[in-house]
Amino acid sequence: MEKIPVAVIGGSGLYHMPDLERVREVRVTTPFGAPSDALIVGELGGVPIAFLPRHGRGHVLTPSEVPYRANIYALKSLGVQHIIAVSACGSLRESLKPGDVVIPDQLFDFTKERRRSFFGEGLVAHISAADPFCPDLSAVVADACAAAGARVHRGGTFITIEGPRFSTKAESYVYRSWGMDIIGMTTSPEAFLAREAGLCYAVMAHITDYDVWHENEAPVTVEMVTQRLNANITLAQHAIADSVERLKTLESHCDCAQALATALITAPECIPTATREKLQLLTGAGK
Repeated sequence: MEKIPVAVIGGSGLYHMPDLERVREVRVTTPFGAPSDALIVGELGGVPIAFLPRHGRGHVLTPSEVPYRANIYALKSLGVQHIIAVSACGSLRESLKPGDVVIPDQLFDFTKERRRSFFGEGLVAHISAADPFCPDLSAVVADACAAAGARVHRGGTFITIEGPRFSTKAESYVYRSWGMDIIGMTTSPEAFLAREAGLCYAVMAHITDYDVWHENEAPVTVEMVTQRLNANITLAQHAIADSVERLKTLESHCDCAQALATALITAPECIPTATREKLQLLTGAGK
């Protein structure tokens, strides 16, 4: 199979991409189980891309049930280099309004029950996560969203909570006091796993609500999220297509692909054979 350089991970509300051409389903097996769904592979503007609905078609997986490691491993196995993740989020700032799009540059992991790393079982890696999103890809996605007509905010801190419930008011107030800007349930560990896999990763975060802190706005509900996301689906589709087109000429200066170059700490002779084989796709032959 030809390599697929770009992937889109669709969040709540984005379960398919109607503009894909030459579409086929690809089912991938990984050492970490099955991905959320079959990968939908096709072409967008002549560029091979893979689409994966994060929660599965029909939205059958909770944020905690999403097989994040299998998803990222599967995309890596197809040759993916860039991942554009689309997510719904709540706003924790008055200036970030429902309908706006945020391209965050920081991430705060407040999840509790998720496997956050491919590593372990005799092979230890400590990646740098100081800047968890690819700056080059984030700039591309931000420009594409602006060109599609979105009110775009470049930068901001995205806090990921465990879910599946929404915040209490007390929690929402605390997140605001911590300096968080937007809130969601899936960006962690997805972003960190993409970094371990040496992939460029950026989030197109669509604001659907004010979480539960705003005195003059109703607390977030599923109906609120889906209605506002549906209103932004066309914009998201256009921004994705434009991002893919812009990637054709991107001169990247990021070091995402070299994330493991200085991260592996285990002595090679101490790595169990089974672990070495399991992670060879990520570490390269002979590591």
